[in-house]
Amino acid sequence: PSFTVSQSKQFYHCFGCGVHGTAIGFVMEHGGLGYVDAVEELARSIGVTVPHEVATPEQAQQHKVAPDLYEVMQSATRYYRDQLKQTLSAIDYLKRRGLSGEIALRFGIGYSPKGWQNLESVFTNYQDNSLLETGLIIENEEGKRYDRFRDRIMFPIVNVRGQVIGFGGRVLDSGEP
Repeated sequence: PSFTVSQSKQFYHCFGCGVHGTAIGFVMEHGGLGYVDAVEELARSIGVTVPHEVATPEQAQQHKVAPDLYEVMQSATRYYRDQLKQTLSAIDYLKRRGLSGEIALRFGIGYSPKGWQNLESVFTNYQDNSLLETGLIIENEEGKRYDRFRDRIMFPIVNVRGQVIGFGGRVLDSGEP
């Protein structure tokens, strides 16, 4: 009863908690979306298509060359899940912690094996900057690249759309964080 929407003034206000804003702000807050996604969601809800800028040929070429970061993260997720299936010590660790195979599957839990450049087997170009941009690999002062996560249980972090946007890694038994 303390929540009101003013169509004429184009805003909402909750007198109970003091939150207020526009329709776009409401969708952003309620749905956990960014500005562009909120605008597109509102437009979709009323059957309107949001126009997009047309890229110049140079921009289009640059976009084709750069891999989609969500795809990069999804490839790493698949790799980590496959590695978990093959690593009995990681499976035993999860079982000791009370996690079943069903839970691991449901939450996409995986395992990053020991070694410094395991992701090189997943990504044909280990030197691609998208791997640095996603944080999957680290580059030291000498320019040598290596995997950020080694010998870790991997927990994918997903956004509201279900896309993997990051990872949490849990060290097995007694190791360095």
